[in-house]
Amino acid sequence: MEQVNSTALTQAIAAPIRQEIWQRIAAAEREHDVKVLYAVESGSRAWGFASPNSDYDVRFVYAHKPEWYLSVDLADKRDVIEYPIVDEIDINGWDVRKALQLFRKSNPAIVEWLQSPLVYGDDGQFAASLQPLLTCGYSLNKGIFHYLNMAKTNYRGYLKGSEVRLKKYFYVLRPLLAVRWLLSHRSVAPIEFAKLLTMLTEVEVKQEVEKLLAVKMGSDELQTGPQVQVLNQFIEAELAYYENFTPLAEDNRVDVSELNGIFRQLITSAV
Repeated sequence: MEQVNSTALTQAIAAPIRQEIWQRIAAAEREHDVKVLYAVESGSRAWGFASPNSDYDVRFVYAHKPEWYLSVDLADKRDVIEYPIVDEIDINGWDVRKALQLFRKSNPAIVEWLQSPLVYGDDGQFAASLQPLLTCGYSLNKGIFHYLNMAKTNYRGYLKGSEVRLKKYFYVLRPLLAVRWLLSHRSVAPIEFAKLLTMLTEVEVKQEVEKLLAVKMGSDELQTGPQVQVLNQFIEAELAYYENFTPLAEDNRVDVSELNGIFRQLITSAV
């Protein structure tokens, strides 16, 4: 896999951290005898609202040699690689077969990985093969219900008290704005919060979001504060509006034969 030295990555991730992440990816390849095809930043640093001490959420897709997949007990084999968080670096990955199976189901994680602006490495095939399929194969309904559930869960779990963890507002606002994007554009929502903010037309709410964003990016991950009433009222109104959401009429789906072809090409190239 070729390292990616994009301007966005360079500006967002310090060189020593990038080097350490690359060393850990290379160590995972050696330890598990795999080839990493694609590696990205997937958390708040990719979303654009990281705190100074936010974790580095590194996610990757890897492939074994072809014979690994030609096994009677393939279904019993482990298809993830996970490591404990060390020095704020949280790194884990999925086998390419698992990644493609989940992509076929419009799994939000793999869809967001493909949207990440912070790419550590790219073999030039995995992401390039799948990104065009997002147009015809992504399920808007699955995206909408995923983001609504995320917003509802985080709001009820973290923002109902008089004193709240401020960063949790963004774990509610980001999915709610993603829903607006999906309904307005009828396409995959970007993961960058700045892009999603274009969907927020309520002036007072946007002003409060921007003030809170400045606080979030300059404070500790555990920073707490009183409820922001304007935001709570906005969130409650949005959740109430979507309470009885009627699924869209759609027929988006990915042809499994096309994914099979991509899979065979990727594992052959991984030798």
